[in-house]
Formats: sequence, structure tokens, C-alpha cells
Amino acid sequence: MYAVQLRALPEALTGSRSWRYPVRQLIPPGYPGLSTTRGQTSSEQNLDGTTTEYFEVEPSEATLLAILRGLFEKNWRELIFGPCIQGAVFEARFVTPPRLTTLDGYVTVSAAGDGPWHFHLCIGPHRGTRNRPTPRELAAWRRCARAAFFRDRDRNGRQSVWGFRMWNGRGEQMITVFFPNPWLDPVRMRPVRAPEWSRLDLWMRMRRRWAGVAPEPPPLPAMPPRLH
Repeated sequence: MYAVQLRALPEALTGSRSWRYPVRQLIPPGYPGLSTTRGQTSSEQNLDGTTTEYFEVEPSEATLLAILRGLFEKNWRELIFGPCIQGAVFEARFVTPPRLTTLDGYVTVSAAGDGPWHFHLCIGPHRGTRNRPTPRELAAWRRCARAAFFRDRDRNGRQSVWGFRMWNGRGEQMITVFFPNPWLDPVRMRPVRAPEWSRLDLWMRMRRRWAGVAPEPPPLPAMPPRLH
């Protein structure tokens, strides 16, 4: 097994003044290393004045597969997902129930039937084939090493975005899943004047189950956040 070491990066690269979980550097076996576990929380102050709160989950294969099944097999209609990094945001959603399969440490999420696209996430031991075995260092790089539910707050501290995120063994983002937002119309994806707090039920339930954080009451007063 390879442990991971937290390595600080310049804020110009991370987009964050306080980088609790920056890019990970692979460490040889035997090093005590650092890891994230269920129940840990942290926050990052971003360069634009917003804040991101993280609620960690245990990044084991069984846990990640259960979370992904809960997301894409049971709640696929409600989710928007894709990589979300500085300068590039992919916002995809399924229009029919997707299919999840596993092979050699990867979970594949496919559009139904003969859909033209799919994506892979490495969540478990990855060995390659007999003729092309995967080096342990590369397998550790590819595998998810950190996963967390997250919540963004605008510059005034008002809650604005709710989601789930995964990173590989070097801290590179693998996927971001956006949950229903009480401040957005779910059909038109436009801001609303009065929030529908029931849209947070799914995020609250999954965060409680996998991160061990109890649901919270809606913030009062209900002031609309700056979404952009």
C-alpha cells in the first residue's frame, strides 16, 4: 500500500488561501503517511472570497461504490456532474437511468442502452492485465484517495452550492456531483426568490449516512446567495 503526504502549493495554483488537502505526493511503503477518515471536516477560503466546507467520507472501495450507486442508480434525475476545476466546468446529467459496472478497481457509469458516452472512476485495487500489469505507483495515483461532501458559501457566508467530490492519489479532482439547490429552479436552472429547502433532503441524508454529520435546519433569515 502507498500512503499519501500533503504537500502545500502556491495559492496561484490552488485558487485557495487555506489549502487543507492539497495535491498528494506518493510515498514509498513504510512511511506512516496521512489519510482522511469519516467525520473529519475542513474549510477552504477561496481567492474570490467564497468558502468551501468539506465533510470527509472513508474512501474505501465498498463505501465509494455504495455512494456512487446511491447517486447514479437511485437519484440520477436530480444530479448534475462532471469535472469542476478552475477554468473548466462540465455539467452533465442523465436523461435515462444509467448502468454501473465494475472491473479491476474501476466503476463505469454508462448511459442506458447503447448510449454514446460513459465515464470511469478508479475506486479500488487496480492491477492491470497479466501482459500489462499496472505499477503500484501508478495504481496508487489513479485510485480515489479522498472523497467528501461539500458546501460552498458566498462572500457573505450564505450557503450557495451543495455537492460531493472525489480526488485521486495525487489530489487531482476526479468528479464533482452537484445536488439539488434550494435557490435554483430544477427545470430552468434559474435563481428563485424563495428557497425550497426540501431540495436539500438528499444531500443531508447522504452526508449523515456517509460522513456522520447530522442534518441542520435552514439558515435564518433566508437571504439569497450570490451564485456567480
